Amino acid sequence: MVRTFLVFFVLLSSLMFAQNKLNLIPYPQKVEFLKGEFVIPKVFKLGANVPKQKYEYFRKHFENLFTLQYIQKSDEVNLTNSLFPPSIIPLTKEQEKEKYAIEITPAKIIIQSYTDQGYFLALQTLTQIIDQYKEVGKIPAMKIEDHPKFAWRGMHLDVCRHFFTVDEVKQYIDYLAMYKLNTFHWHLTDDQGWRIEIKKYPKLTQIGSKRKESMIGAYVDNTFDGKPYGPYFYTQEQIKDVVKYAKERHITVIPEIEMPGHALAALSAYPELACTKGPFESATKWGVFDDVFCPKDETFTFLENVLDEVMKLFPSQYIHIGGDECPKTRWKECAHCQELIKKNNLKDEHGLQSYFIHRIEKYINSKGRKIIGWDEILEGGLAPNAAVMSWTGVNGGIEAAKAKHFAVMTPGAYCYFDHYQGEPQSEPNAFGGFTPLDKVYSYNPIPAELNTEQSQYIMGVQANLWTEYILDFKQVQYMIFPRLMALSEVGWGTSDPKNYKNFENRVISHFKILDNMNVNYAKSIYNISGKVIPSNNGIAYELSTSQNPNGIRYTLDGSAPTLNSKTYQNPVAIPGSLTIRSAYFEAGQLKSAVSSQEFTISKSTGKKITLEQKPSENYSFGGAFTLVDGIIGNVKQLGKTWLGFQGKDVTATIDLGQKTDFSEIYFNTLENKGSWIHLAKSAKIFVSDDNKDFKIIKEIGKEEIQNAKGKIKLNLGKQNAKYLKIIIENAGIIPAGNPGADSKAWLFVDEIGVN
Repeated sequence: MVRTFLVFFVLLSSLMFAQNKLNLIPYPQKVEFLKGEFVIPKVFKLGANVPKQKYEYFRKHFENLFTLQYIQKSDEVNLTNSLFPPSIIPLTKEQEKEKYAIEITPAKIIIQSYTDQGYFLALQTLTQIIDQYKEVGKIPAMKIEDHPKFAWRGMHLDVCRHFFTVDEVKQYIDYLAMYKLNTFHWHLTDDQGWRIEIKKYPKLTQIGSKRKESMIGAYVDNTFDGKPYGPYFYTQEQIKDVVKYAKERHITVIPEIEMPGHALAALSAYPELACTKGPFESATKWGVFDDVFCPKDETFTFLENVLDEVMKLFPSQYIHIGGDECPKTRWKECAHCQELIKKNNLKDEHGLQSYFIHRIEKYINSKGRKIIGWDEILEGGLAPNAAVMSWTGVNGGIEAAKAKHFAVMTPGAYCYFDHYQGEPQSEPNAFGGFTPLDKVYSYNPIPAELNTEQSQYIMGVQANLWTEYILDFKQVQYMIFPRLMALSEVGWGTSDPKNYKNFENRVISHFKILDNMNVNYAKSIYNISGKVIPSNNGIAYELSTSQNPNGIRYTLDGSAPTLNSKTYQNPVAIPGSLTIRSAYFEAGQLKSAVSSQEFTISKSTGKKITLEQKPSENYSFGGAFTLVDGIIGNVKQLGKTWLGFQGKDVTATIDLGQKTDFSEIYFNTLENKGSWIHLAKSAKIFVSDDNKDFKIIKEIGKEEIQNAKGKIKLNLGKQNAKYLKIIIENAGIIPAGNPGADSKAWLFVDEIGVN
């Protein structure tokens, strides 16, 4: 009897614990569970002081669960609200605006806030709570006190490479509101299309909003669809409607008008704004192009007139002026530009970019607004009041904050949602990179290099969705979900990377909400993820899934796994060249995509390797070990299997463990000039027995690498050594006539094999 009672008590305790496990995203700053439960009524009675306009989404979301009714008698209400008393906790103005509290008692729900915005955020939390408990019909009593850490919590959407309708943009804004993001960055102009009506310059949309065709498939295929695209743009009335829609959801819309680069669509309409005569057309390829705005008076008049109309449409404090990826080729060849450099005592074309940005900032400041731009606006000196959006890494944000300028952190390695989020071979075509859910969740927007005072200049965090490879809105949904949830919790300041599994479980619980909304979210976390690890002087392949790992089945002969295939228990030793295929099964059914990985084993596979210079964080998965992990890189997927180095050589030293006979070395480098990726300039091979004195045994130059198209296999003659060093030289500064001219070239390298 005692034992029976004890079992019942444990089960009851477990049930209560499970019920009190909130699935909220972002998780609140403070949650306290109280005694009792609130029964979800069929008619939600609202106090007269509850603002009706805030409840439209709430009503629609739960119209099949309950109805809303306003009543006067305060003792009968289920939901009421009130203002906070003066705060005794020091909060910034932004935090106070968004602070809220929810108290759920057995009798009613009480919301407190300082502002309508705080109240709106409380409703998002309450909506998630009811979603979690609606099936059991009652909610544990609790008290939540909450406010965000960062004032800027943003998502960006590129509508230039591919266009999205007003209704789709509104859906996007709804997603931001659901997860308490408060900034929508609308990328409206670029080389491939001008998407905003400017009444003073009608040709911007008559000509610049369309292109003759679009690139399709992988960039290296250089394939086009042959179909006219456009005219696609938003009228000013449509933009007013979107801005109003966002405001109702307490989301600020930040417009981006690109300058001085990414201007081909504008130049196609008004070629006189360029340094050369043209003619120009909206770009059909992705990438960066040499023709940019020429810094002459008529260009500034044009841009000021455009910005006048933009600022009338968008009430935001900040106007985004782009400033990124501006090649200096045309400016170097332009007599007017060179005279302007001389006249204003500018150092060079980078100084001319600074002059351009300063002049635009001065104009925008005169209208009571501020500029924000990508971190290239730091070139030649930052404009006095400019804020920086740090995308190439964290250094732009660090430099800005140390100079007492505000910054928004959006580094590509963590915040570019056009990157792959799962195993590239199982994912739709993407830009490159590898940014899975756990990596987004691990990001801390405050760089370690900043002290407390400097950290105050980090306004927040933003993720960006560039749409070169995103053809429709279903694909937009796929690329942002569930990663938007991780961004939400990072921006709110309650992310805990050490407890990632808890977050992942909450994400999976939210899939039911997204299913009910018909959202095409990515299920990549269900798929098998593979990681190569060193093992007994070789390698092993570690498989993982968000589900029970006992459900993983795999084969080593290249055949498709079935329920009867080997059950995964420990990392799988890779004894030689083979293909491993894996999948997840549950209740006898295949539940994931089949993952496949081919291994090519050589004498360097799994050996200790060191790099003198680290790869770019965007392309650093696996670190130096990626170069000896037995995986040959896929030229169409710059995800997990390549290391990328911008402006740096690759100097790798491999410790073979003992003196080893070998006669051949192989490696690959990439060429994709549209993305600033160039073949290596040269390569040198050295050997040593003590890791100190190295002897060169082979050297090849640019011509040999180009003739081999980057696929290098070298005969070294008979060699016997313990250490092997390879220096692969970066192409350096991109020459004129190429996309990204005058910028540092990228060098991509995959497996270094030795036979």
